[in-house]
Amino acid sequence: MNIWNRPTRIPEIYGSIIALGLIVYFFLMYALGLLEVIELRLLNLPIMLGGVYFALKQFARTHDGHLNYFRGLAVGVATSSIGAATFSLFLFLFLRFNNGFMQYIIEHEPMGPYLNPYIASFMVLLEGVFSGLFITFVLLNWVRSDQVNEPSGTSS
Repeated sequence: MNIWNRPTRIPEIYGSIIALGLIVYFFLMYALGLLEVIELRLLNLPIMLGGVYFALKQFARTHDGHLNYFRGLAVGVATSSIGAATFSLFLFLFLRFNNGFMQYIIEHEPMGPYLNPYIASFMVLLEGVFSGLFITFVLLNWVRSDQVNEPSGTSS
């Protein structure tokens, strides 16, 4: 069994892919000098959306085409949380060792004087987890999932 077909490791695999995508995007913005443009954070959503979507599709593939709604919710939220936590850890280390960028944040953000690498990376973690929850909810209403059992009072 190859790594892509392990049904118990889907959140870890695709969460790592999300984190890798976010880190590559972060370094791209760093190289282009666009880290200060806050609005570009919205482009993190397609990275997370793609990772959660492919995790849900992989889950259905490894479970004979079945995707239970609540199991899909757990897989999607776990996938996005792993991706957000890994990226948040990366951001924490980046802010700890790049004092110039942390100082820029402190000087130019409204809550800047109250920020440090711990709080900034925790805020990114919270944003990522809640974005992942929202993305998973939207995707599960769009991706075909198993139907709920027939209610008990409607027998023919």
